[in-house]
Amino acid sequence: MVFSDEKMPFLADAVDLVRVKECFEGCLDIAKNCRVQNVRVIRHKLGRRCLIEYELIDDAGEIITLIGKVRAKGTDFHSYELQKFLWESGFGDDSPDGISVPEPVGIIPEWQMWLQRRVEGVTATQLLSQTNSILPAKLIAEAAHKLHQANIIPRRSHRMSDELRILHERIPLVMEQYPQWQSRLERILAASDDLGANTPEPKPCGIHRDFYPDQVIINNSRLYLIDLDLCCAGNPAVDIGNFIAHLQEYSLRTFGNYQALQEYENILTKRFIQLTGNEFSPAIQAYTTLTLVRHIHISTLFTERRPFTEALLNLCEQQLNIIRNS
Repeated sequence: MVFSDEKMPFLADAVDLVRVKECFEGCLDIAKNCRVQNVRVIRHKLGRRCLIEYELIDDAGEIITLIGKVRAKGTDFHSYELQKFLWESGFGDDSPDGISVPEPVGIIPEWQMWLQRRVEGVTATQLLSQTNSILPAKLIAEAAHKLHQANIIPRRSHRMSDELRILHERIPLVMEQYPQWQSRLERILAASDDLGANTPEPKPCGIHRDFYPDQVIINNSRLYLIDLDLCCAGNPAVDIGNFIAHLQEYSLRTFGNYQALQEYENILTKRFIQLTGNEFSPAIQAYTTLTLVRHIHISTLFTERRPFTEALLNLCEQQLNIIRNS
């Protein structure tokens, strides 16, 4: 496989079996006495990052699968150390509460890569269309709360001002693409500002920041939190609101009704409130709405989602109590 990414010229080495074996043996204890059996690129965003799956086999014939995370602007030592801290602080494979993170196994600075064990299972998204889809909802709320209580010391923060700044950056792009909606989108931005200004911000803690069903892997009774790259200090309601908004957007596209997974949302929210207190309820609702507003722009980026952009627009107006002029 040949890569034409000038910002990550070493990627060809990262998929060359000989070079992989050499680097792994020198950097990863887990790869000692292992043969590299297969390499597969899972995701590659030119000039930004790459996700590579490595399949190893040891002398006993056991297969070990690792996921290498590459970042163009340099090795993400922080994310590796964070995951290592969590793994060693109650998020290991043997945690009695069934909530874990994948095991971090090492860093290869030469390739700007850190690696973790691949975990088996399916994403929470893949379960949403099944009849028993609501079963993980309670555990997902418990997982978010456990992360919030993990005494993480993040290097960055995400406040309401950041949430609103993102909207003011993204929604004008939608106005350019759909000028016929400009006045509606301007009212949505103004109402979002009002909502943000009236949402209390508690003492921040470590949050996932990108918490939605694809970031949760379910393996029977065990749940894994993945992709903690955006972890930061923020309002715990950000994670729950973000998750619920993704459920509603998914429901809108998949079932034609944003409330199709209402029972899932109710179980998730109820359990989180049981763990944290009613004080977070208004903020959860606010961040749910603001995430849906962000999804207006996200929907324009994918051909298969564009037919639902106006439906999202309508939903956001409804959530923000905006009365349209006929």
